[in-house]
Amino acid sequence: MRADLHCHTTLSDGSLGIEETIAQAKRYGIDCFALTDHDTLASLSRAEVVGNRYGVRIIPAAEFSCYDSTRNTKAHIICYNPLKPDRLEGLCLRTSELRKKRGKQMAMKVIEKYPITLDSIIRYATGSKVIYKCHIMHALMDYGYTTDLYGKVYDELFNPVTGLCAQEVSTDMQDYPEVHFVLELIHSAGGIAVLAHPKVFDNFELLKELAESKKIDGVEVWHSSADEKVREQLLGIAQEYDLITTGGSDFHGFYNHYPIAIGSNYTPEQSLYRILRENKKE
Repeated sequence: MRADLHCHTTLSDGSLGIEETIAQAKRYGIDCFALTDHDTLASLSRAEVVGNRYGVRIIPAAEFSCYDSTRNTKAHIICYNPLKPDRLEGLCLRTSELRKKRGKQMAMKVIEKYPITLDSIIRYATGSKVIYKCHIMHALMDYGYTTDLYGKVYDELFNPVTGLCAQEVSTDMQDYPEVHFVLELIHSAGGIAVLAHPKVFDNFELLKELAESKKIDGVEVWHSSADEKVREQLLGIAQEYDLITTGGSDFHGFYNHYPIAIGSNYTPEQSLYRILRENKKE
């Protein structure tokens, strides 16, 4: 079974809607698919209906933004297959409200520098109701201020040290819920917690800590950020602590730093069965 367990839609910072994304997964021959939109479970019911229509099994999921206070860095935890998803709604609401506040602050600063309208930004954020940096950049492209989603203008605005919106970008991290709190909530909801792309935020020490204390269920090994050396390192940790090993494209459609297609990374069948809670052999 081919399983891509990391994808985003217009419910967060992806450029394609739920049906378009699932239809594309079908074209790529994906059997199991997870929509891991940031800090929201809004896709659950709709994705299941669309998945049944296209013959793609949908695994309920969400990617939660966290703060590792010990190391002063971000972390992303993907929750798969929660048995009681309603227990995560409060967490989703809290982080979404934070994102809304920061997103609007960034948008207003950008509008002061570049004379565009707030509506021109919001129309790209309609599905998520949260303004992401990619929505601001898309609006700036429409008005000819840049031809690149990521590049000189992006750095001018969103560099965490020198950018126009540096304050919003840098303070955003500390306002996210602490990683241990998020893990407790995921497990109270009966979900499976996987540390996403450890290379992106240098979460290797965090991974070891969580694995030793049995607070994490798995780690994303097959991700575009991880080269062969990093994958071998993660596989070693996973084997030592019997962690689930996952993989996914981290698809965002148009909103990505570099081209990534659905199905560019996969989750092994044995790991997939553990997430599905099915006792099967390869």
